[in-house]
Amino acid sequence: MPLDHFIPQVYLKNFYSPKLGKLMYAIRKSDLKTFTPDANSVCRIEDGSTNKYLKEARLVEEFLKVIEPKYNKALARLLDDNIDPECIYVIAGFVAYISSCSPAFMRIQSEYLRGIVEHTTQLEDSHGRLPTPPPELGGETFTDLLQKGKMVVEVDGKFPQAFAIANILSAIKRFGNFKWDILINSFDDNTFFTSDFPVAIEQTNNPRVLNKIVPLSPSIAIRICPDLSICEKNLDFTFSHFRGTRRNINLSKVININKLIVRCAETTVFFRDNHDWVRKFVSKNANYRIESEVVKFPTERGHALFFPTFISEIKGN
Repeated sequence: MPLDHFIPQVYLKNFYSPKLGKLMYAIRKSDLKTFTPDANSVCRIEDGSTNKYLKEARLVEEFLKVIEPKYNKALARLLDDNIDPECIYVIAGFVAYISSCSPAFMRIQSEYLRGIVEHTTQLEDSHGRLPTPPPELGGETFTDLLQKGKMVVEVDGKFPQAFAIANILSAIKRFGNFKWDILINSFDDNTFFTSDFPVAIEQTNNPRVLNKIVPLSPSIAIRICPDLSICEKNLDFTFSHFRGTRRNINLSKVININKLIVRCAETTVFFRDNHDWVRKFVSKNANYRIESEVVKFPTERGHALFFPTFISEIKGN
């Protein structure tokens, strides 16, 4: 079975430390153990890109053949403020990939699907459309079993991954037509971190909208700001709605972005320079991760479901 990288090696190599050569620093959030891997030895899963729910099980690997070879060139154009449609396509494609094929994404989206299945089950049960559970389960309804935790809905994480892969081109069109803040970090002693899920989320004034902050190298990150007013039918790969604003950010904003990166990391944080303060900084923000939940709002016809995603302190720790 192939070992597929859910975070591309060409990306991680940008975080190699000059002191280590072809290695970078890493720290696990669970135990704060520090180690020095290369890009090939981390963020990989056996058959991670293979998905049985797709007609072409290795479809996303073909997609990556277009994105990965052009990543460094697109990054250089972004740094030089020489942005063209190909640059936008490659960077948006990279973000779409890491957003859809990582273990963190599959975990988060599985909660979304679990919520839909549980709600639908209870709705059908309330209308008498489900068979009576077997007597061995105590004569309780499916709703009772779900609410008491005696019955659990399990979601194969490969299913939301398949949906995301099948719609990856649509994701590129959306990301590439949104507003980007191009965040330049000029602090060589406080560079951007990255992680095994380098898509930090940022709250906005609109509870329906989350910005995505993605570190592209130790010195540059992008903030993708969704625009709900844009009609997806009118989007194409010329990225006519794209607006990019270059921002040289101050140290406090660098620190805040790194805080979000650490908190949104699934298990491991990567960084170029192992300063004395790094371990303490990661420790302070390690006990968080991205979560989602189901919120029900009563309506005249029943309930409307809302699935907020947020950074949450890890329960039980």
